[in-house]
Amino acid sequence: MSADKNLDIASIVRNFRIDGDFISGMPYGSGHINDTYLGRFKTPAGETRYIHQRINHNIFKQPELLIENIARVTTHLRSKIQKAGGDPNRESLTLVPANDGKFFHKTPAGDYWRTYLFIDRAKTYDLVETPEHLRSGGQAFGRFGGMLGDMKGEPLHETIPMFHHTPNRLALLREAIDADCRNRAAGVKKEIQFALERSDEMGTLVRLQQEGKLPVRITHNDTKFNNVMIDDDTQKAICVIDLDTVMPGLVLYDFGDMVRTGTITAMEDEPDVSKVGANLTMFEALVRGYLEGAAGSLTSAEVDQFVLAGRVITFTIGVRFLTDYLKGDVYFKIRREGHNLDRCHTQFKLVSELEKHAGEMDKIVARYR
Repeated sequence: MSADKNLDIASIVRNFRIDGDFISGMPYGSGHINDTYLGRFKTPAGETRYIHQRINHNIFKQPELLIENIARVTTHLRSKIQKAGGDPNRESLTLVPANDGKFFHKTPAGDYWRTYLFIDRAKTYDLVETPEHLRSGGQAFGRFGGMLGDMKGEPLHETIPMFHHTPNRLALLREAIDADCRNRAAGVKKEIQFALERSDEMGTLVRLQQEGKLPVRITHNDTKFNNVMIDDDTQKAICVIDLDTVMPGLVLYDFGDMVRTGTITAMEDEPDVSKVGANLTMFEALVRGYLEGAAGSLTSAEVDQFVLAGRVITFTIGVRFLTDYLKGDVYFKIRREGHNLDRCHTQFKLVSELEKHAGEMDKIVARYR
């Protein structure tokens, strides 16, 4: 799916309970999966803004269950934030109901849309700018998981089955290699070798979960740094966003993805891998912030795997980019030829850098646990 500038966004937004007169709606953000638009509305009090998203139902096969997850999670978070004296409209996403009372609108064409309140005076960053940013982001994600620890009811729906299951991702890679539907495998032999020779170690977290040594929790599962909003004035993280993959999982997937996106010294799709490294000052800020936010809710066994988690998630994302490249770029949006391969290269280079610094990283974790 891709944002369509010719889309009649006005015909979509009128299906939601929005106060004000529609002014405009334009593509917004840099997400890989869903199509996002920023809507502007005129009210007697001035201009207000909303976020409108078309859910990619090719990826999320059951959008209604996804929305049910988000509604449950945000209701729980908003209650806790309000009881603590916070501002739930800034510290949590706020779903806007459709005219029929549901939190989504389904078009005659079968597209699913949702609307959120826009959070003013805050923004996201694709690349971490300061250690304090990352410490604050770590606090936000650690706190996010901690607040969901006592959410009642049935387990959340698994919106993408086996999402971070590394052995399964490797199995899908092997299938893509064997199928070689776009005749690309011969050109990526080094990348394939890099992945397969690390397959045993990278299955460690799944094995520990299966052995009952790591607990399953409600986790975000997509904790890249640009999924937390930073307040313009305080420069502190205020809101965790992009809740499509909130579901049962390992807290180490969340921490590991923050290592992946918070310590890297280049953009995720940087073509020049010589620019890719692991910033240990950032790693220290993340460890400190995440443990502060989690506030004692993690087990010793979970903290034991912090360093490995960074490598596992970075590796797993790299495998996903490589698999998508072999399959013809059918999952992640691309903006140039070989884009997914560039993304794979940066992930695998970061894995190598994290391997080099594992001993130093262990010492950092020991300092704050």
